[in-house]
Amino acid sequence: MAAEPGNPSAHVRIGDETPAREDNGRVRRTSRLASVALVAGLAAVATVAGAAAAPAVRHVFVIAMENHDARQIYGNGDEAPFIQSLLADAAHATNFVDELPRLASEPHYIWMEAGTNAFADHTFTTDDRPSASNSTASRDHLVAQVADAPDLDWKAYQEGQTRRAGACPISKHGRYHPKHNPFVFFQDVSGNPPSKDNAYCAEHIRPYSALAADLAADTVASYVFITPDLCNDMHGALGCLGSSVKRGDAWLKRELPALIAWADAHQGAIFLTWDEGDDTQRVPFLAIGPRVKRGYAGDVRYDHGSMVKSVEELLGLPVLPAVAGANDLRDLFEPGTFP
Repeated sequence: MAAEPGNPSAHVRIGDETPAREDNGRVRRTSRLASVALVAGLAAVATVAGAAAAPAVRHVFVIAMENHDARQIYGNGDEAPFIQSLLADAAHATNFVDELPRLASEPHYIWMEAGTNAFADHTFTTDDRPSASNSTASRDHLVAQVADAPDLDWKAYQEGQTRRAGACPISKHGRYHPKHNPFVFFQDVSGNPPSKDNAYCAEHIRPYSALAADLAADTVASYVFITPDLCNDMHGALGCLGSSVKRGDAWLKRELPALIAWADAHQGAIFLTWDEGDDTQRVPFLAIGPRVKRGYAGDVRYDHGSMVKSVEELLGLPVLPAVAGANDLRDLFEPGTFP
């Protein structure tokens, strides 16, 4: 196609080798080969840039166990043989401290979500159920950040959650207890006051039995929090028979392999943590996934704020002020995993 006189914007189409005459009378020939090479070069640059920017981890899972020191788990082949087998492929922390050694479970779970248990309107110190007086309006917490981010989502799976606990499970029932479910204490999740009928909460906090179908359908959220029931999380409750450590280890042996396989295939990382320690106040912590340092034992000081900060960094979220000074978990992962 020839250029129109006086119209320098009329250019030859890519691949058209017909000469085009410009205003000054000079002839410019467009080369098919040069055009193709240029397009290919730009595509290659874009591919390299995209690969460099792609996150190494796209899904983070947290599994919260209960009430044991690191010394009660690490090396305990009699009661926790499956966890011992994980150590060959996982990285684990030897200096993960209990940040609230004299407080109950619930404040520890709040810390796992926000890097603190103290907010302008409430400080969590008990195991009380969520209520107008035992909840916070603060949005300085992890899943609020996830909800605000494009292309990220979150979901919690609570074993033992039933209708009697509420569609938004703010009530204790059976072996489910809200003190082990931090999200229901944040009013932007469960309502003000927290309500068993809150639709947003019900959408994001699901019975644990729903996880298998989500794994099979590849509809797993970016951030996932899993709480076993009171027997299976090593806490113990009326009717839980035998050693609490053995029960928890057996649950992990039954449930974790499928999750590990999914994480390996989908750029996932699994944080296996305990809420609080016992007499030494050193808490077990394992990082599992394709990017961890296999068989590694790290002695960097961590707490549950380190976990919050690491999820934020891995998913490209801003770091909350409450955890800005915490060590992230990068020492347990291969170089280049964290941004």
